[in-house]
Parts: sequence; C-alpha cells; structure tokens
Amino acid sequence: MNKQKATASVYTTLHQIVQLIPRWTIQKIANEVGVDTRGFSVRSHVVSLMLGHLAHAFSLNEICDSCSIHAASLGRIGGVTAPKRNTFSNANRTRDPLIAERLYWAVLAKLTASCDGFAAPGRCKGFLHRFKRRIFAIDSTVIQLSLA
Repeated sequence: MNKQKATASVYTTLHQIVQLIPRWTIQKIANEVGVDTRGFSVRSHVVSLMLGHLAHAFSLNEICDSCSIHAASLGRIGGVTAPKRNTFSNANRTRDPLIAERLYWAVLAKLTASCDGFAAPGRCKGFLHRFKRRIFAIDSTVIQLSLA
C-alpha cells in the first residue's frame, strides 16, 4: 500500500500566484511611476486587488473584509497587510493605473523568458488561420442589478 505524504508547507493559491512576480518588480515600478506609498505599500495594494479578483468580490468592502479575514495568510506573502476601507479607496482613486499595466508586461516578459512556449505565437496551428477577418472579443460579464 502506497500512502501519499502531505506537503511540508501549505501555500494558498494567491501565494503561489504572487510568487510568480519577482519581489523587487512591484516596488521598482512604483518608484518609476512616482507613487506615494506612506502607510499602504504598493505590494499590499496589488495583492489586495488580486485577492478581490480571485474571490469574485463585487465591492471595495468585500475586498477589505476578505483581506482582514485572511490577514494571517496575507502576512506570509512577503509582509502584505490588510487595507483599511478608507486607505484602500484612496489608493484606488489616487494611484496611477500605469503601475498595473507595467506590472502586467513585466510578468508576461518573465514568464515568456522562463517557460518555453508560454504565449508563443503559432502555438495553436491549424485552428485560427481559417478566419479571414479580425476577431473581436466582447465582455460578457453579467452585471448584478438590484431594485433597492
């Protein structure tokens, strides 16, 4: 009988995703853009936004509540702190979205360089060449409406 052993350490899905981003990249981009970090770091801001995306949060309050519930797990991700509602709202309002764009391109470049075939052109040969015109993607996200 072959028993499987448990892993020595447990990482959340969010922790594994954040490990794909080189630790210095977020702060380097923030310094280039000229972000005022004061008490709420850009790394904490990015990880909080990622948690909100993974948790399918619909509001800022849901993101802040999720972060405060999982504060211990966030602390293991390089000292990320859970944001307060006002701090998180102010960071979303005042910080330049150029940070997210540059972070996306930096992570894409890292993954493309480190993983063979990641985002390689022509990977799906024989499928997309049949189309004779441009293909446009349409966002089909369902917006929840309330009658209140």
